[in-house]
Amino acid sequence: MNIRVVIVDDEPLARLAVKLRLARRGSFALVGEFGDGESAHAGILALRPDLVFIDVEMPGKTGLEVLAALPPAQRPMAILLTAYDSFALQAFDLAALDYLLKPVDDERLDEALDRAQQAFPYRAQGRTLPPAAPALRSFSVRVGARTVLVPVAQVERIEADGDYATLHANGKTWLVRERLHNLAIQLDARQFHRVHRSTIVRLDMIAELRSLTNRDALLRLHDGSVLRASRTYMPALAEALQHLDKTSA
Repeated sequence: MNIRVVIVDDEPLARLAVKLRLARRGSFALVGEFGDGESAHAGILALRPDLVFIDVEMPGKTGLEVLAALPPAQRPMAILLTAYDSFALQAFDLAALDYLLKPVDDERLDEALDRAQQAFPYRAQGRTLPPAAPALRSFSVRVGARTVLVPVAQVERIEADGDYATLHANGKTWLVRERLHNLAIQLDARQFHRVHRSTIVRLDMIAELRSLTNRDALLRLHDGSVLRASRTYMPALAEALQHLDKTSA
């Protein structure tokens, strides 16, 4: 079954960019597009899409106001689009599926669409969302003629290395033949988070986050490592860390 999509953005070129990318994914069907909040509100109620890409800031009613005005039972999965990262907490208060900063990165958009595909069956059944995918419990790593199982619970961070990924666990490194993007959607999102195109970090390893002037951030891990977090991943990372604080309190 295709996921029915509506795009809401007051910029025609921004709508076109999302449409072109959606066209590459056969499991999504565009059913409508709107250029302002008022028509979007009426259109969403009439079309009942499964997923909406919606700009946060538009003339008149904003994207957040459009979502808030919809009855929860008729509120579609939402991927928010914006040039600013100051709306993250409001976005997640409305159970937004993802939050993408403009200009939208192709890889981040693909991640958001992957999340929509994984969430869709549970949303349709009115069930609580599980982790983004059946979570991995261990990595199978080839070491010469041996196969070593590295428990996911011991992995502190993962870094891209072409078609491979490097696991950092208990002071050791292990090379697995898997692209970082594939690992990102298999790991439990409550424990691991993508912080950069080339890096995944276990959330409880983050000891300090320092914002930079370009809206990137530096992360200091408990083992002393310092990593850069890209601005495109920061809104979702901030929300994940806030959720981690609540559950560990």
